[in-house]
Amino acid sequence: MTVRRTVRWAATHGAMRMAIRARARAGNPDAEVLRDPAVREDPFPRYERLRTAAPFAPGAFAKASVHHAVCTEVLRSDAFGQIAGGRTDGLPWVLRAALRWAGPRPTVGPIDPPSMLAVDPPEHTRYRRLVTRAFSARAVARLRERTGRIAHDLLDDLEREAADGGGHVDLVARYASLLPVTVISEVLGVPVSMREQFLAWGDGATPSLDMGLDRRTHREVERNLGELDAWFRGHLRRLRREPGDDLLSALVTAADEDGGGLGEQELLSTAALVFGAGFETTVNLIGNGAAQLFAAPDQRRRLAEDPSLWANAVDEVLRVDSPVQRTGRLARRDTTVAGTRIREGELVLLVLAAANRDPLVFDDPQVFDVTRPNARDHVAFSSGIHYCLGAALARMEGEVALRALFERFPDLAPAGTGRHRRTVILRGYESLPVVLAPRAAVVG
Repeated sequence: MTVRRTVRWAATHGAMRMAIRARARAGNPDAEVLRDPAVREDPFPRYERLRTAAPFAPGAFAKASVHHAVCTEVLRSDAFGQIAGGRTDGLPWVLRAALRWAGPRPTVGPIDPPSMLAVDPPEHTRYRRLVTRAFSARAVARLRERTGRIAHDLLDDLEREAADGGGHVDLVARYASLLPVTVISEVLGVPVSMREQFLAWGDGATPSLDMGLDRRTHREVERNLGELDAWFRGHLRRLRREPGDDLLSALVTAADEDGGGLGEQELLSTAALVFGAGFETTVNLIGNGAAQLFAAPDQRRRLAEDPSLWANAVDEVLRVDSPVQRTGRLARRDTTVAGTRIREGELVLLVLAAANRDPLVFDDPQVFDVTRPNARDHVAFSSGIHYCLGAALARMEGEVALRALFERFPDLAPAGTGRHRRTVILRGYESLPVVLAPRAAVVG
């Protein structure tokens, strides 16, 4: 089994690593982002090198676009579909042969069918219809008060931990990660007591979205996905015996009705995806938002003077430092985008983070401005039928979490340099050390 897994890694991520290295040496800016974690600390200068008058530029593996209009057109077009994980068409024959010999993957990741991220209608429509009610605007509005209480409790804990640590604490580990994982656990009926374990599994599994992983990281991804898969299988069996008043119980009940719901693997994939997506990107949103506000004290003052700006500030964070940096689409048929011919089966890369800094859409796009009138025009949540199901929940959590944080600790400051995650598609902080104000300065 170990040999087969090694062959599978070599035929996929290993081969990609070699190609990325070669293209980075040739000066391809997209490949440089994929290859070098130091470049990913600030990838935006590389993205700007892809911004020419042409709608597409050469990416590491595909035509790449950094233009807002092009990205929006592709995301909304039924001529393009999701890139199903595990596809081997287009690979050299020797790699296809190696993958056949290696056999199927031991685990199913978030970009493998039947995940909602990997399928198109009609499957996507069916999966989304079953879960969309839990993330409607009305449902999210009902959650706002509870989210505020969770934030208050976590900030109490943060203050106590900081007092024990000389005022210092890691904002990501002790706040930005705990708030969204607590909220989504309660929504889905997952034990909140396991939130630290879920965060560890999430951190270990999120590189599965990237390509060109080294062997060690790939092994860790497979292990974490396998453990998460096993836990969810057991949890869904428990919900069959004792369903609750939560989304996963509703999905299990629907799956057990004749023709009413999801098959076993569909149910497992949907449950794991909705759970993971429910906190992974929001952790990044909260951490990125705090870092942006640390770097822009004038913007913090504006928010303190006018708290009604907090909702817009969250969209500005999503625009200027997008938690999801890029996505790809596969042409389902021959088509044309902005005058460029795209062949059936051709891959296109959409650099969402760069589209969100398109000067044709956003004035002074590199500037973080919480009063920006069109901040909400970003594509950080994608667009079209795959628009993020949890967008309203993420916006609400980001607003509640950041406002509560800076109102409770108005003199909050960074305590050293934050450390970004090493992932490519997801951008956020792994660690963000801060120092809290002395107790006498604390409000609330």
